[in-house]
Amino acid sequence: MNQLILEEYRESLQESETLKDEILAKLRQAMKDNNLVVAAVEGRVKTEASLAGKLELKGSKYHSLSDITDIVGVRVITFYTDDVDKIAAIAENLFEVDWENSVDKRKMHEIDSFGYNSLHYICRLPGHNQRFELQMRTLLQHMWATMHHDTGYKSDVEIPREHIRNMNRLAGMLELADDEFARIRTSITDYRRKVQALVEDGDFEKIPLNGDTYRKYLTLNPFDKLNKRVAAINQAEIHSASLMPYLEAFHKLGFKTLGDIEKLIKTHEENAYQLAVLQIGGTDLDIISSSLAVQDLLIVHIICQGGGVLGLKFLFDLLDGESEYNRSRAERVLDQASHLSFIQK
Repeated sequence: MNQLILEEYRESLQESETLKDEILAKLRQAMKDNNLVVAAVEGRVKTEASLAGKLELKGSKYHSLSDITDIVGVRVITFYTDDVDKIAAIAENLFEVDWENSVDKRKMHEIDSFGYNSLHYICRLPGHNQRFELQMRTLLQHMWATMHHDTGYKSDVEIPREHIRNMNRLAGMLELADDEFARIRTSITDYRRKVQALVEDGDFEKIPLNGDTYRKYLTLNPFDKLNKRVAAINQAEIHSASLMPYLEAFHKLGFKTLGDIEKLIKTHEENAYQLAVLQIGGTDLDIISSSLAVQDLLIVHIICQGGGVLGLKFLFDLLDGESEYNRSRAERVLDQASHLSFIQK
């Protein structure tokens, strides 16, 4: 019987390879469609030597090749424990799951079971007769299973209890790390949703200034009004530029919340506009950068805080890199601003 199964295996080998590739393609496309990023998606067709070894051990169980469910094996390795369930949901939509032969090893609670806490589905592609095995596990679970296997735990040499105990301690630590990574990601996601709601409500005083909050704040186009006023001076076109580099400047100048930026705009919008009039009013400039408004707001802020040439040079160094040119630039800007009312007070 074993020889007949091996012969059947050889005859269907190319079909198995094609099936494996089709499964991998469907999984990868579905994960892309669902914006789900994983550590790895891999597949293999069992080698003839491996199949022969399996038949030698358990050959009495199998009457034909179709009785063996893991000729084609696919594994998805996720970064987070909760993503295993997302992969499972994708698989249930893509494939026909043989629930009777599938097993959720995550429900095992033995102390040494961590690395084998995979979710194993036995599946079929619709329209195909051949079954395949789909394993879903986290990266830490995969690392543990590989390491545990490589230590020779299935060898004929009895492993000393001390080493087994240490391996089990490590398994517990990795399981805690797996759970903690998932918890942290959930907490961060909840925080971002809370921040998004606060930004949309305009409750800026409560929102700390950081990369996430500033990026969300920029979607409200807080500097557009000033930019449009400045562009109207010469009927200029506004060229879009990233305003993320200004986050560091805000931090270095002591801005703590989005409310601080809102206060900057309300306090100095008119002064920044008057500065822009001096800068471009006598030119034929017909294109301005969308960063002009925020830059002039910060220039006015520094001048009003008494920062002078050194304060302006510090700003220009932050934005454009340190150079001596920035000092002469700062002197020129300060001279321009000296004609405005806010600096003469």
